[in-house]
Amino acid sequence: MILKELKFEHYRNLENLTLAFDAPIILFMGPNAQGKTNLLESIYFLAMAKSHRTSKDKELIRWNADYARLACHVEKKHGPLSLEIQLTPRGKKAKINSLEQRKLSDYIGAMNVVMFAPEDLGIVKGNPQIRRRFLDMEIGQVSPAYLYHVSQYQKIIQQRNQALREIQHQKQFRDLLDIYNQQLAAVSVKILQKRYRFIEKIQEWAREIHAQITQGTEKLDLSYECSLPFSPFMSHEQAQEAIYQHLTTIRDREIARGISLAGPHRDDINFFINGTSVQQYGSQGQQRTTALSLKLAEIELIHQEVGEYPLLLLDDVLSELDENRQSHLLNNIKDRVQTFVTTTGVEGLYHQTLKQASLYRVRQGIVTL
Repeated sequence: MILKELKFEHYRNLENLTLAFDAPIILFMGPNAQGKTNLLESIYFLAMAKSHRTSKDKELIRWNADYARLACHVEKKHGPLSLEIQLTPRGKKAKINSLEQRKLSDYIGAMNVVMFAPEDLGIVKGNPQIRRRFLDMEIGQVSPAYLYHVSQYQKIIQQRNQALREIQHQKQFRDLLDIYNQQLAAVSVKILQKRYRFIEKIQEWAREIHAQITQGTEKLDLSYECSLPFSPFMSHEQAQEAIYQHLTTIRDREIARGISLAGPHRDDINFFINGTSVQQYGSQGQQRTTALSLKLAEIELIHQEVGEYPLLLLDDVLSELDENRQSHLLNNIKDRVQTFVTTTGVEGLYHQTLKQASLYRVRQGIVTL
């Protein structure tokens, strides 16, 4: 998968601009706050129809502009592909090969990306919400229906939380809660089945990559921490019934709190090195190696699932990695993955591959070769 052309109109501080790419590695270099991350964000947005930095699309529209438009041309193994997203204060429209997509879940997955930014180094040590977002974004790329189920789930949770609060004052809402429990159990099973399968697959790749980086001295394991009585070995019907019964059991506690206490929105991932929790006892180096292993595993998993490598977006992350981790990252992607890198300078970038990259300079939203 190769990104050949990228176009902007009124996107953040990037005015009307068209960039063409013909190299496997592209460096965007310049001082901070000039628009380098906006460039990577635009590629991510074209792939995922959402930003990795904000949930408010209106922030992406240039100040005093009525709309923003992003477009790109991608070369895939089955032929060329054009993508376009237009943003207005009223919403967004997404097109594939000039055809507007009725649902965003029909759009996502046409172009695959893996983003690696400094905040991703905290995916191990950070809060569970970061890891759940990691799951949702990565599974959604290879299984767009998953994002639809997550969207369904979020709506049910909002309605259910409202019902839990209403029950505190009006008991007749208890019957409504039972309906929400049935709906929640049904969609939770679909989400959990995908998450467990993803954890199993990404662990295979991450464990192998982690062993390479640590020269076989460390074994990485992942486990999914589920707040519901679910097992991937259950049938769909068994899992749905077990979850429904559990929600019934904890109903009084949830009513007292006025909030849903169990479900995929409360789950987490645990990481272990040689059987010891990386979150609790891992060194900073072990946590960074775990995060790097996960990102490299994402690349391999997407390749396995869709048949070609994703684009890799490295947002000022190389300067956060020592020479050993830089080398493992760049050796893993060499000649296979088109990579876009932001940096304030080439100092501290050790790998020979970077010396052969196409260099673009970015200043005040203007990009020059």
